[in-house]
Formats: sequence, structure tokens, C-alpha cells
Amino acid sequence: MALVVLTRAVRGHPVRPPESGMVRRRGLWTRIHLDPWLLLMLLTLMAAGLAVLYSASGQRLDVVIAQATRFGIALAALVVLAQFSPATLYRWAPVVYGAALLMLVAVEVMGDMGMGAQRWLVIPGIIRFQPSELMKLAMPMMLAASLSQRELPPRWRDLLVCAAIMAVPVLLIARQPDLGTSLLVLCAAAFVVLLAGLSWRLIAFLGALAASALPLLWLNMHDYQRQRVLTFLNPESDPLGSGWNIIQSTTAIGSGGVFGKGWLQGTQSQLEFLPERHTDFIVAVLGEEFGLVGILLFLTLYLLIVCRGLWLANAAQDTFGRLLAGSIVLTFFIYVFVNIGMVSGILPVVGVPLPLVSYGGTSSVTLLAGFGILMSIQAHRRLLPR
Repeated sequence: MALVVLTRAVRGHPVRPPESGMVRRRGLWTRIHLDPWLLLMLLTLMAAGLAVLYSASGQRLDVVIAQATRFGIALAALVVLAQFSPATLYRWAPVVYGAALLMLVAVEVMGDMGMGAQRWLVIPGIIRFQPSELMKLAMPMMLAASLSQRELPPRWRDLLVCAAIMAVPVLLIARQPDLGTSLLVLCAAAFVVLLAGLSWRLIAFLGALAASALPLLWLNMHDYQRQRVLTFLNPESDPLGSGWNIIQSTTAIGSGGVFGKGWLQGTQSQLEFLPERHTDFIVAVLGEEFGLVGILLFLTLYLLIVCRGLWLANAAQDTFGRLLAGSIVLTFFIYVFVNIGMVSGILPVVGVPLPLVSYGGTSSVTLLAGFGILMSIQAHRRLLPR
């Protein structure tokens, strides 16, 4: 229902905010352009995530401190971006997109290697980061700016322009290789186009076109990527090799039962049977130690964040703001869905972290920067008279 309302708003039927025509008294939160409810939920998620990370990392305090430091940087990015008006973001969208694209080219030419992939840029003594993460914001910003200049719903020539904007970054990221991030960038772009008001007939046609391209995608996959798909279909075919991760993660989740074994008491994680337990497979640690109840509490918190985000996106008063805000929130939802899906065995493993819980720096900054943009769109909206 929220997606239908948001799409209708993008098409030119805005849902008026509940304020009257009188100017509201400017409180603290209004002056600093932050949404207190969304910020509180994000802070709660990060605090709970640090507790799970402490257990998942083998009770290493240095890992928790490093993650907390990254959260601090990410929160600073949130606050800074919340101060920029949507008009400013609109003007800077081509520059941000162009800069992110140039950094992806730089990765292709001189990127730093890690775990068999060339995904990072390094500024010696300062920072090591993944430019592909920046494209998760740059792509929807550019598409939203492009579509907001055109008549909606988009026509075929508009869709061709969108396809050109999407194709080069997605292919560059896939070449690193980083299939998970390339799919997330593609999803962020697709949400902008879908929210612009595509007809169901056109959506069905594009879905059939994408399905017909799957054999081509399979032929162009790396061997380890094909193995991940085959392992997803039958993890027991190689239980001590490619199927080890998913078997151990589902075992850990199942062994937690309803209430779990208790914090720091998980056997699969603490005895190091579970690989990548502090990054991609941290949900398995959560399920083993806190059980079904713990997972449901985290899912409820994620759902509240998504619902609040969609409410703020729906309240945006221009096409650019609605398209960009909607894409940011729905991409966050995809993060959660894909991570939990791959750890529980209903999706192939693609290396997507659990938002604000898994250990990682660039992804946390990108996620909170996106929420900063969302709060900016909410805070800078004009009051409409009744």
C-alpha cells in the first residue's frame, strides 16, 4: 500500500502533509534537519549490532571499537548531508555520479586487490574504500534528477537514457568482480524507474526480457559465482567445500531454537565452525544466541525503519525528492532481505552485509549518508496550504 501511494505521488498526485498553513514552531530537530524517530531507530539498531558483533568477532574489543568509530563517521555524514537542500542535491547529482564513475574506472586501472577481487582504492596513510558503495547513492541521484526533468510516466526514449546511465557503472562493478554490489546498485536504479510510474504491462515485459538474459549472465559469470548458484540449489553436494558456509549457517540458526543459547554462548560461532561470522553471516550468530525471538526483534526494527522511511519519502513535495527517497528506503530493505535470505538458504550467497550490524566501513557510511539525504528531503519541504 505504501508503494502504491508513493508511486501515485510521483505521478503527480501528492499526498498533502498533515500540517496546517500556519508556520510551525521551529524546534531543535527542525533546526538541525533531523528526524528524531528515524534517528532513534537507527541508533538502537547500531547499538544492538555492536553487541552482536562483539560476540561474532570472538569477543574482540578492538573490532567493536573500530566499528563504533566507523559508525561515528557515518553519523557525521548523515548530519552533514541532512543540511543540504534537495535543490542542492539535484544540482550536484551529475557531479557526484561523474566522480563515482571516474573512481570506478580508477579501480579498474589501479585498484587494490583483496580476497581475489580488485574493488578498493587506497589513499596511502589515510583511507581504503570501495567506490562501488558510493554508486549506491550516486546512481539513484542521477536517475532521479534525469527523470524529474521529463514527463512521467517515462517513455521509451527516457528508459533508454536511464539504461545508459545504469549500464556502465553496473558492468564496471561486476568486472571487479562484485556481483552482490552490482545487483544492489542495479536495484537502487530500478526502484527509481519503477517509482516513476511504469505500467504493469511494461514491467512484465522488462521482467521477461531480464529472465531471457539469464543464460547470457550465466555464461559470463566467474567459476566461483556459478559454484555459489549450484551450491544454493544443492548445498549437500559438497558439504566440506562450497556447501560448508550455508550448512553451518542454517545449523547455527536452527540450533538457537526459539529463545537462543544466550549471548556469547553460541557453539557454531564461538568454536569457529561458522565462517565470515562477523560480516556476511552475522545473522547466524544472532539466530544461534538469541533464537527466533531475537531475529524477529531485529526484523521488527528493520520494518519500523523502512515504514518510517517510506512515510518520509511519501511526504516529499517534488518528483526528485520522492524518487530519490523511495529508492534509498527500498534499497535498504533489499539489503536486509538478501542478507537474511542468503544466510538462511533461500537465496544464493552474494556477499551482501546485514545493514548496520555486519562489520564494515564503507557500507555503513553509505547507508547512513542515504538516510541523511532522506532526512534532508523531509526537513526542507515547503508547507502546503490546505
